[in-house]
Amino acid sequence: TVAGKARVVIGDELGLTDTDRFAFAWIVDFPIYERDEETGKVDFEHNPFSMPQGGMEALEGDPLDVLGYQYDLSCNGYEVLSGAIRNHRPEIMFKAFEIAGYGEDEVRKRFGGMVNAFRYGAPPHGGCALGIDRVVMLLADEHNIREVMLFPMNQRAEDLMMDAPSEPTNEQLRELRLRVLPPED
Repeated sequence: TVAGKARVVIGDELGLTDTDRFAFAWIVDFPIYERDEETGKVDFEHNPFSMPQGGMEALEGDPLDVLGYQYDLSCNGYEVLSGAIRNHRPEIMFKAFEIAGYGEDEVRKRFGGMVNAFRYGAPPHGGCALGIDRVVMLLADEHNIREVMLFPMNQRAEDLMMDAPSEPTNEQLRELRLRVLPPED
């Protein structure tokens, strides 16, 4: 965010940033929902598949007060790990999506495989993923992850060393039932 970047710049300019150490912070208690300022609609803030803290009971109150079992580990202001506890109970999942405006039929249509699997009693489960590339960036004292990536992409998601992405073939487009439209003038 702009405020986050401003905080870093101000801290650097005032000499408040210790560049010779790694400072870690666990970030927990993520809100599950947010309200769209333009439409007023409540929608998911972060991960729609996270278990709400408090389960079904939490979903009966103000949606903006519902927190998820989600967590991040930050080092020197960079997210290096992210994870969550999965919402493994279909009835809670249906209610969570209903609050965001998605009916049970739509949830079954879009995520039927997951919902069906959970009907068989999946245990509570979760996990996290470490961004090794971000850790390497910090250890190398770089400020841009592209400096430590083996094959970095540019700002337009193009890999200049591999000349990718390439144009899709007509066969690939047909297989995916896609068509390329000419740019509008």
